[in-house]
Amino acid sequence: MKRNICRNILLPLVLITSLYSCVQQKQITYFQKALNQSDTIDLARVYIPKIQPGDILGIYIGSLNPEASSFFNPYSNTPVNTDITSSNNGFNGGSVTTSPMLTQNSAPGFLVDSAGRIELPLVGNIRLSGLSTTAARDTIKSRLKRFLKEPTVNVRFLNYKISVMGEVQRPSVYVIPNETITITEALSLAGDLTIFGKRDNVLVIRNVNGKQQFGTVNMNSRDLFKSPFYFLHSNDIVYVEPGSGKIAQADKVYQILPTVLSALSLLSIIFIYSKK
Repeated sequence: MKRNICRNILLPLVLITSLYSCVQQKQITYFQKALNQSDTIDLARVYIPKIQPGDILGIYIGSLNPEASSFFNPYSNTPVNTDITSSNNGFNGGSVTTSPMLTQNSAPGFLVDSAGRIELPLVGNIRLSGLSTTAARDTIKSRLKRFLKEPTVNVRFLNYKISVMGEVQRPSVYVIPNETITITEALSLAGDLTIFGKRDNVLVIRNVNGKQQFGTVNMNSRDLFKSPFYFLHSNDIVYVEPGSGKIAQADKVYQILPTVLSALSLLSIIFIYSKK
């Protein structure tokens, strides 16, 4: 009798464990080399973000006269926490990384309005939409020369962020302080894919001129380094879909759970009566 009870308990547990061994090594190995593929691969073109309406810019202005420069830095004295803080909207482990330089000198930043402009004291409106941060720096510097001697300008994005969802360890929204991130870095930030994540079909969703563009990346192949989705854009969404193993595992658990519970209940009853 006891032998049958133990068998009824152990068999479902063995079935659950066996589900974890169904994934083949080839399905989870990154950057696999194709037949006759070279060990040197041309990298995708580096993405240079352009300023758009709705962006928040960190702008710090300096010159030979610090007192005069301070007039153009209305946010420079705003205290901001420079530690890594949680901003995961309920997900475990999500974090937002901030740059100490930006938070000390330019928080909370200048909002680019719907016309693509910011407004600086004395200078007035400056149109920055469509410019890189380097071009924006030069534009602002040229407008400041009538007010400051040898002005220096630092321009950075404060709202450059990407979202990572699905079968990863830490799904969240991540703010990127250096304005450049690859899909491999994004997935590393999210703690890598779980064993159930489909590595050969990682989805990237991108807003292009008001339309959603969908692209996929195969993390198993070295060709991902040539993909236009290797360098992520601000507001990109990376989604890792679950593989068939995750679905099969969930189905099996629901199928054998009643058996396990019944066996445990029966074992409890026998244990109680054996003590009497």
